[in-house]
Amino acid sequence: MSTICLTPTQVSIWSLNALGGVRQSNREDPPMRMTIVAALAVTTAIVAPAFAQDAKYSASDEINVMQGFKAGGGSDALAQLVQPFLAEELGVNFVNQYIPGATGAIAWTQLAKQTKPDGATVSITNTPMLTTNYIMNPSITYTVDEITPLGNVVTDPGIAVVAKDSPFQTFEDFVKAAKDNPSTVTVGNSGVGGDDFFTSLMFEKAAGVQLQKVPFQGDGPSWTAAMGGKIDASFTNVGVAYPQVKEGNLRALAVFTEERLPELPDVPTATELGYELVAGSSRGYSGPGGFPEEARTQFVEALRRVTENPEFLEKAKASAMNIDFIGGDDYTAFLKKQEGEYREIWADIKDEVQAK
Repeated sequence: MSTICLTPTQVSIWSLNALGGVRQSNREDPPMRMTIVAALAVTTAIVAPAFAQDAKYSASDEINVMQGFKAGGGSDALAQLVQPFLAEELGVNFVNQYIPGATGAIAWTQLAKQTKPDGATVSITNTPMLTTNYIMNPSITYTVDEITPLGNVVTDPGIAVVAKDSPFQTFEDFVKAAKDNPSTVTVGNSGVGGDDFFTSLMFEKAAGVQLQKVPFQGDGPSWTAAMGGKIDASFTNVGVAYPQVKEGNLRALAVFTEERLPELPDVPTATELGYELVAGSSRGYSGPGGFPEEARTQFVEALRRVTENPEFLEKAKASAMNIDFIGGDDYTAFLKKQEGEYREIWADIKDEVQAK
């Protein structure tokens, strides 16, 4: 029998099945451990070779993926999109482990400080929070120098959404309410230090308003609260909120992009409305420091093939996921560049934010 010890409340398993496909199962995880029956291991052993590339993933038959946020947010959306295809490319199973808290810092501290660098565990890494966590909070001690960046997959623009029955019909309505009622309009974000948090700060400065910022443990809880009318609005990401906007459960007021998005042609940009605000989050995969070089090369090249797969690209487009592959050392350089940029941003706003 195969046993995996997981502490979060829920895991999601992508595994190859005997029909040559990929399946996902979600289940509640007992407080200390979850047992995966031997049948799963047998099934994996039987079918994995059918999907293996010329060089099957050298490190493990199963890859644990740590997510620093609750299910239903941007990290989870990335996992659900990418991992069925990546499982086929590498000939492995994926187990998603949800470790929410501290805007991803709990998971990334575990990745950097406690995870064995054997190629069997990776984490979804999100910007800017991957670096802003420790830039803003000296008690958080991991850095990007202690992990092994593998590849970015998605760069997800920011968006402002409200409930379908919200009194805010337009972004101008939202801005007027914020100006007329300082510090009372409630706006959700994915956590202090995340892209939505910084978007809120930049918007306050651009519009000359004060919001009541409400942090959540990820994008999912933020947009869900807006949809349920528990907060006035949510600053979140397009790839996360788009399905609910498409179904009419959320109303999009503005996108934080340079130009209007083809998926949301009727939604104005904040910039065209007079607010210089372009923001979003990038999401990819990283391993612990000392990740095996062969496994890193295999993982990065498999990600590259996935992002070039026409079926994958079609699914990504249907979900308004903006594919932005940056692999290996280029991803490392991307993260280091962002780290420098956000150190400068935080230096400029630190005193103002901490005074509030």
